[in-house]
Amino acid sequence: MRQLRASRVFVLLSLVVLVTARPRAGPEQKCKPGPLDLIFLIDSSRSVRPHEFETMRKFMIDILNSLEIGLDSTRVGVVQYSSQVRSEFSLKTHADLDSVVAGIRRIIPLAQGTMTGLAIRYMMNEAFTVEQGDRPKVPNVAVIVTDGRPQDRVAEVAAEARQRGIEIFAVGVARADMTSLRAMASPPFEDHVFLEESFDLIHQFGLQFQDAFCGLDLCKEMDHGCQHVCENSPGSFHCLCHEGYTLNQDGKTCTAIDLCAEGKHDCEQVCVSSPGNFSCDCNRGYRLQEDGRSCSMIEYCSFGNDSCDHNCVNVLNGFYCSCKEGHRLLDDEKTCQAIDLCAEGKHDCQQVCMNMGPAIFTCDCDEGYTLNEDERTCTPIDLCAEGKHDCEQVCISAPGVFTCDCRKGFKLNDDKKTCTNMEMCSSVQHGCEFQCVNTPGSYYCVCPEGQLLQDDGKSCGACTSANIDLVLLIDGSKSVRPQNFELVKKFVNQVVDSLDVSTHGTRVGLVQYSSRVRTEFPLNMYHTAEDIKAAVMKVEYMEKGTMTGLALKHMLENSFSEAEGARPAARNIPRIGLVFTDGRSQDDISEYAKKAKEAGITMYAVGVGKAVEDELREIASEPVEKHFYYTTDFNAISTIADNLKLNVCPEESQGEVEVKDPCACENLVDFQQNTVSSLEQLTQKHIL
Repeated sequence: MRQLRASRVFVLLSLVVLVTARPRAGPEQKCKPGPLDLIFLIDSSRSVRPHEFETMRKFMIDILNSLEIGLDSTRVGVVQYSSQVRSEFSLKTHADLDSVVAGIRRIIPLAQGTMTGLAIRYMMNEAFTVEQGDRPKVPNVAVIVTDGRPQDRVAEVAAEARQRGIEIFAVGVARADMTSLRAMASPPFEDHVFLEESFDLIHQFGLQFQDAFCGLDLCKEMDHGCQHVCENSPGSFHCLCHEGYTLNQDGKTCTAIDLCAEGKHDCEQVCVSSPGNFSCDCNRGYRLQEDGRSCSMIEYCSFGNDSCDHNCVNVLNGFYCSCKEGHRLLDDEKTCQAIDLCAEGKHDCQQVCMNMGPAIFTCDCDEGYTLNEDERTCTPIDLCAEGKHDCEQVCISAPGVFTCDCRKGFKLNDDKKTCTNMEMCSSVQHGCEFQCVNTPGSYYCVCPEGQLLQDDGKSCGACTSANIDLVLLIDGSKSVRPQNFELVKKFVNQVVDSLDVSTHGTRVGLVQYSSRVRTEFPLNMYHTAEDIKAAVMKVEYMEKGTMTGLALKHMLENSFSEAEGARPAARNIPRIGLVFTDGRSQDDISEYAKKAKEAGITMYAVGVGKAVEDELREIASEPVEKHFYYTTDFNAISTIADNLKLNVCPEESQGEVEVKDPCACENLVDFQQNTVSSLEQLTQKHIL
């Protein structure tokens, strides 16, 4: 029933009409929109001056003078608010207009802040309750009058109030904020939001609704209950019926007038009733004459009105239909349908039955089969046996089609017809020193563990000339700083200088990381040391965080993929990852450090400055002492590059760089000396 609120909500708007637009109405002039529960929510903050508060008091009284006030008609309550909320009187306090007006005249302004949201919540949870006089199924209407911006949040609590069915009108004066008014009011805003420059002009709101209030169309604004037509009259309505119907005693529902049942017709045989009217018809075997009343006996077949598909047979007072040969009569006893023996399964075709006409069929075969002489059964067509194929080696037949295959040791090519030798190792002089591995139409050589394939692709060599796939992960976080990042790039190029870089030799990829990970170049991008070093010097510093774990994950899942240039694991090319960092990782490194080593990647960890030894050791491969390096100063990382030997021969690994405690006295002295030396070099450089 709260839906009635939407239909009556305009009533409240029209209350303002009578403030100044018309002379004050006497009792006989009061409009009766129906019962309402009406709450005024008035702003009495300190910004509302005494004479302005008196204008607002008169505004409320003038509205109430236009309404029929009473416990069974319109109930009124007033809530005053500033920094606090105070109920001046509830919906059940006053039973007539005089006592309501007296209550309004006794209101004393609070003169504090403007807590409009607090007031709306009080109105919703306290003022509009059964305990305070709110009536079920009676529209709840609130009028908020304010002169300023709320000091608390209003949008959420106003939305909750509207969801509970409270129709809200927001009246703003002087310093009121239109955005806040729209946040409080019910839609549409043009009917619920009003803003004037001063309290003296507040009465002008009524002028917009003068005609709408007392000219209220009750047929449109309420559930009138009329079955057919509602006719409006001043302050009331009554129900009417469509033509051919009569109004029942309840004054709302209608009953059709049945002239046939009442015998008010002149049909000779059959009367067909419609509300307030009738038409005539005739029994079967008769037809209606031009006068529309009398009937004459007919022969349906003679006049062509039989509607039979095929044959019409006359009988007394009617007819019946029959069908031609090969057809059957349908249930409507008029329509004929051709008999489809195929659809009904009344045939002896082995595969395909083709309907040739009513009760006639012929047989056919599926694709790849041929019809036998009995014209019923089918035999598969063997294209392989008939030599109607172009397979190079093996033809496999299916009815009407074929597929090709190859003999053992061969693989079918993409053309699905020709074959490629898959065992080249046994059919050619491959020249592999250790082992030949077949690939489709080709082969490659592999070497035993501990040896690597040489540039000729056939012979095997010791680890001193080892070829590797190397990915360097360099820390580009903000703690490194731009000048030190240039030293890191020089460190990378020192490492590259120690490698035999080529397409078939060592391949190098570079990844930079901070809060994110970026591949600077993959393993398969550059094939000479000069190209790699040039690319390294063009790398731009990323800054931000230190996500070492994310970088290890990227290296494992992307950098060492064949798509980015890593060579197949079957070729035994060592995969080496080198992590360079200057601080503690901001994410977990354990999972992907472990997974990288489990995947066969030899991990080196190089730390400088505030790098955490435990993290470096967790990244490094066994033995940790030969895969873990640390220095306190970026200027010393070139020493690590000189000592670092990236290969897979344990007996040739050097890299015994002492892990130093950055807080030890002798290391602090070293750091100071390195710093002084660096400053001198920079001074000489700029002086020169």
